[in-house]
This record gives sequence, C-alpha cells and structure tokens, in this order.
Amino acid sequence: MDMLALENSDMEDYNFFVGQEFSDVKTFRKKIKEAAIAQHFELRIIKSDLIRYFAKCATEGCPWKIRAVKLPNVSTFAIRSLEGTHSCGKNAQNGHHQASVDWIVNFIEERLRDNMNYKPKDILQDIQRQYGITIPYKQAWRAKERGLAAIYGSSEEGYCLLPAYCEQIRKANPGSIAQVFTTGSDNRFHSLFVAFHASIYGFLKGCLPLVGLGGIQLKSKYLGTLLSATCFDADGGLFPLAFGVVDAENDDSWMWFLSELYKLIELNTENIPQLTFLSDGQKGITDAIKRKFPTAFHCFCMRYLTESVNKEFKNSRLVHLLWKAAYSVTVGGFKERMAEIEEVSPEAAKWIQQIPPCQWAVPFFEGSRFGHLSSNIEEFHKWILEARELPIIQVIERIHSKLMFEFDERRARSLGWMSRLAPSAEKRMSDALARASAFQVLRSDEVEFEVLSADRSYIVNIRTRCCSCRDWQLNGLPCCHAVAALISCRKDFYAFSASFFTVANYHETYSRVIHPIPDRSEWSKTIEGSMDEDNRSVRPPKFRRPPGRPEKKRLCVEDLNREKHTVHCSRCNQTGHYKTTCKAIVKSIEYF
Repeated sequence: MDMLALENSDMEDYNFFVGQEFSDVKTFRKKIKEAAIAQHFELRIIKSDLIRYFAKCATEGCPWKIRAVKLPNVSTFAIRSLEGTHSCGKNAQNGHHQASVDWIVNFIEERLRDNMNYKPKDILQDIQRQYGITIPYKQAWRAKERGLAAIYGSSEEGYCLLPAYCEQIRKANPGSIAQVFTTGSDNRFHSLFVAFHASIYGFLKGCLPLVGLGGIQLKSKYLGTLLSATCFDADGGLFPLAFGVVDAENDDSWMWFLSELYKLIELNTENIPQLTFLSDGQKGITDAIKRKFPTAFHCFCMRYLTESVNKEFKNSRLVHLLWKAAYSVTVGGFKERMAEIEEVSPEAAKWIQQIPPCQWAVPFFEGSRFGHLSSNIEEFHKWILEARELPIIQVIERIHSKLMFEFDERRARSLGWMSRLAPSAEKRMSDALARASAFQVLRSDEVEFEVLSADRSYIVNIRTRCCSCRDWQLNGLPCCHAVAALISCRKDFYAFSASFFTVANYHETYSRVIHPIPDRSEWSKTIEGSMDEDNRSVRPPKFRRPPGRPEKKRLCVEDLNREKHTVHCSRCNQTGHYKTTCKAIVKSIEYF
C-alpha cells in the first residue's frame, strides 16, 4: 500500500502540462530524463539545443510527443505542446538508455558527500527502489568513481599535486619530513614518506619505545598500500609516528620504509633508543628490522597471531588459552597453558609451536613491551577506512586533520590531570597499593625485601627494580609486592615508576603543535618559486584497479590431473560450445 502511494506520488511529480516552465534548459532536460526513467519509457530526441527541445516516445506506435522552447530574453524553458498519452508497455526489470553514468552521478552525488563508502551494490538497490530499473554493476562502479572525482578531485590530480602538497607540509610544519619518490623518466609514482615534526618530537621525548608496523590496502583507482609506524603514549593511547604510501607492498617496500624511519630517528636524536617492534612477522619486515635496526627487538603482534589461530581452527577457547600463554610471566606457567592448548587441539598446538616462543611469549622475549603485547596499528587504520577510495592527497589530509584534532584534544584534556602518572598508569598503581596492604614485609638489607602473601613469598630488589613475580620489570611500574616493600621503608613508590608513564612525559609528547595546510589556492606561489621542473608533476603508477570485485581462482591439486570436459551444443550437434553461444545457421525443415 505504501509502495503504491509512493509510486503514485512519483508519477505526479513527473506529470507535464502545456505552459509549464523550467528555470533553464538544463533543468528541463534533467526533469524529462527523470520522468522517462521513473515512468519506464524510452525517449527518442528529435531536436535538442539551447533554444528548443522536441522528443517523442521511442516505442513504435506510441503517440506521446513533447515540445519545449526557450522564452525570449530570459533563460526560462516552457512546454509549448504535449500530445497523446503513453500506450506502450512498461518493464520495470529492464535497464534504461537515459540512465547514463552522468545521470547516476547526479543521483548519488549528495549521498557520496555524506558517505564516501557508498557502495555500487547500494547504488543499484537505491535506483531499483526509487525508479524500478536495473543498471549494470560496472555502470554503478564507474558512476561512483566519477562522482568521487567530481567531489574530491581525480586520482591523477592527486598524484600530480603531491610534490606541492609535501612542500606545504614542510613549510607549515618546519622540521617535518614529506618526500615523494618517483621512478622512470616519466616520473611515475613509487612511494611517499611523511612524518610531522610534532610526531617525531613527541615520540622521542615522551612515548614508550614501542613501534607497531603494519600496512593497509588503499582502494583508489591506482590502489597502493599505506605503511605506518605507530607508538604508545604515557596513557597507552595511539601515537602515529610516520606513514608512507607505496605502489606495492613487498620486501623492498618494507626495506625502504624502515630505512626512511631510521633516517628520521637518526636525524633527530644523538642516541637512537632501544626499540621494540611489533608486527605480523612477515619476512620483509623481519629482514628490514634486522638490517636497519640491528640492536632492536622484534616480536609478533598478539592480535594478529590470535586472529590467525582463530581463522585456522575456529575455536575461541584456543584463542583464550593462547592469550594466557603469552601473558604468562614464568616458563612453568607458559608450559601449563601450552599443555592445555594441546589437550584442546593437538593440531593447533603443533601449528603454534612452529612459531618460536621468543617472538611472542613474555617469559622468553628479551625486550621490553611494558605490558603491550599487541600493536595499535588497527586503531590507526580506522582513521582512514572511509578515505581509502579517495585520491592519495585526500588520504594524507585525513591523517593530517585527525592528528591535529587528537593533539589538540589530548593536550587540553591532560591540563586537568592532577596526578603524577597518566590515568591508566595511575589506576594500576592504585590497584597495586590496595593489594599491598595485605602483605607482610621482611627487610633483608638496604635494597632487598621478602614480601609474604597467604600462599607464597616474593623477593623484591628496589635497586634493580625487580620482583620475583616479574611484573615490575616487565611493565615498568612497581607491582603490589614492590609497593608493599617501598612503603615499609618509607620510599616514594611513584619515584620508582618508569618515566614513560608520567604526566610530565605526556605533556611533552603533545607539546608541539601540528599546523594546518594552506588552501590549494595559495599553493601556486610555492609551486612556481621553490620546485624544480623535474619534480613539478608526478604521474600515477601504471597499474590501476579494474572495476568490480577481484576474481578469485581456486584450483585443487586433483583438478590439475582431471580430464577436461567436452561441451556439446544441442542445437547444431557440434562440440566446443553451448546452445546459448551457438552461431551456426541451422536450416529449418518443412513438413508437408
């Protein structure tokens, strides 16, 4: 009932009458095209220019005709004659010649502004729902691509403006790194590396020495991959350090990215900190870290590892046990968890054992992760999920605007913090303090204590900042046993916390401002004055994404030895094709 009322209201919107006026010829053409689509008839345009329009229904025998002209001395278009009514049939399941790509672009433009991830299949559904016609998927895909280009600029323009945009980043944010690398004599895009000075300063002055590495596929016309390096601030929040775009993710691209990251750190500090990298463990990243950061530690991101296990074995209990195994602080505890995994699934245990425990489990890992077993790279990827289909400059602008917002908001929020440690670290210390009151402390000497609980004892050394539970040395904050020992000798347990977690470090992390980039209308002077001829324009990569979902070819080993099936045509009795594709001329037989 509602659909019928909606259809009737749509028909009323497209009812024409003699004398009806339109603001200009463009408005009239748009209206008559929409009427043809909505009412499911094809137009045959006999005459159409800036002063007159004459068309009829394309169906043979249908008497419907319309004529409109431009009024004198104004842009107004008016209908002069309207003959007949439609006697043609209507088929809502067929496509429509008037439903061109340009018409679809006009239909989806506002929707694309509100949602840049408006999918082709949603375009098909909306046009079917509103106009009752079915359009090809590729036509919707091309319309979306053209609509995004109309709103945000073309992909080609994005690559062309990259050198100028990088120049603006360096100019507006002195000390930043923004560089485009090209290949070939025709300046084809190869890679891009960007790191804002505020991010570089904040990482070196206040962040934990943990760096997450990862990549996310872009979905623009020329594809590419965004590589990124992210860190943790004093409150455990995401802190992007640097990012880059490469035409293809491979071992060479990761070697290039880690090389640029090393140059960045080396350029801004005299002593490169002892770093720990977290990644998905792919060979290209592992080899690049060994070569560019030989003294750094490298471990698996536990989120990636547990997702891989869950995908392989579809068992949530395995995932839970794997997390417990990774967080075990002793070798004995780790072996117990692994034994439980083997009881649940021997195949999963064998699969996990192929990955050395020193690359993911706490008891065997030699570096410091401060309680972070997973990188926060996925959180950074969420910043650009909506912008992945846009030109490359739009992706950078999205990251830039998000960085500006986050820096300003966190800087302002932290001004109200009255504690010595960042809120997440302060909560952990409060929990440790609450538990410490239940322990009995025996002092051995100036620095060593024995802390007794209901079931066992722990040895605490405040000089080396160690506890036999290993929590203090692993996480950088005094554990409940250490707090009990420090209180017993009237020491300030906050002073024994790693400086990475202090509010002062947090303030230093976000002390530098990320400045906005000038509007493009102001770039021309920079382009003319500071860029040489060779770097003035960058061409996109040669490879571009085909429309639609990529085809997946699945081959089984058995298929390779299987005898090929010979197809047979039931129309001409020949082999090699089907009846639907038969082109043979079959003579008819007359019966008398």
